[in-house]
Amino acid sequence: MGANLSGAVVEGDGVGLPLRPRLGDIPESCAALILARLNPPEICSLARLNRSFCSASSADFIWESKLPSGYKFILEKVLLADTSLKKLQKKQLYARLCRPNTFDGGTKEIWLDKNTGGVCLSISSKALTITGIDDRRYWSHISTEESRYPTVAYLQQTWWFEVDGELEFQFPAGTYSLFFRLQLGKSLKRLGRRVCNSEHIHGWDIKPVQFCLTTSDGQQAVNRCHLDSPGNWFLYHVGDFVVENSNALTKIKFSLTQIDCTHTKGGLCVDAALIYPSSVGKEVKSCS
Repeated sequence: MGANLSGAVVEGDGVGLPLRPRLGDIPESCAALILARLNPPEICSLARLNRSFCSASSADFIWESKLPSGYKFILEKVLLADTSLKKLQKKQLYARLCRPNTFDGGTKEIWLDKNTGGVCLSISSKALTITGIDDRRYWSHISTEESRYPTVAYLQQTWWFEVDGELEFQFPAGTYSLFFRLQLGKSLKRLGRRVCNSEHIHGWDIKPVQFCLTTSDGQQAVNRCHLDSPGNWFLYHVGDFVVENSNALTKIKFSLTQIDCTHTKGGLCVDAALIYPSSVGKEVKSCS
C-alpha cells in the first residue's frame, strides 16, 4: 500500500519541488489518530511504512484502547507477582500479555488474542477436581510435549468418571466459549515418530459424556456427545456464557462426567479447560 501511495505524489514542478505532500510528511499526531482506528496487526504493519508511522505506533493512547477493559485486574489480581509489568509502555504491555502468563502456581495461564485483545484462559488438569485422581490404579499424571503444561491426567480405567472445575474472573463484556481439551489414547514417540497407544481405550462409545456449565448469574449450558477420534487432541465445546458487566466478577463452574456405572471406560487424556471469546474460539476449534 505504501508503495502505491508514494508513487502517486512524486510529481514536481520541474525544479525538483513536489507539488503535493508525501506520505512521509504526515504529522506524527495525525498518523497516531489513523493507527488508533486499526487492529494490532494492522498497526504493526503500517509502522513499517515510514518514520512518522513507526514513532506514532508506540503512543500509549493507541495501545490503551487495544488492551481489554479489565487489564488492570489482570495485572493487580492475577499476575500480582510480576511487578515489572506495571512499568512497561502500553505497547510493550500488550505484547507481553499476548504471551502465555502463568498464575496460581503455574496451573493456569492467561493471554490476549493478538488480533482482538480478547482475554483467553487455560486451566490445567492439576487445577481441576478429578474423582479418583490420587488412586494410581485408575489415574496418573504423564509427561507430554503436546500441552501447555508439563503433564496431563491419564485415565486407565474407571466406573465413575467426573471432572469438575471453577473459576472466578473479571471478564470484559462479551460472549465466551468454554472447551475441554481431550484425547483418546496416550501419545508416544517411537523412532522419532508420534504414535498413539490405544491399549486402554474402551467404553466411550456406549454412552455419551455430559458437559455442563453454570455461571453465578444463572446461565446454564449442557452438551452431550460421544468421545471419538483416537490419537487426536480435540476441543469439546462445553457451552457459551455472556458477560454484560465488565466491572463485576463472574464465577463459572463446569464439568465433564460419565457416571453410568454399568460399564467401565478408560484410555483418556485430560489436558485442560480453555476459555476463549466466542469469535476466537470458533477459529481455534476449526484448526484443532
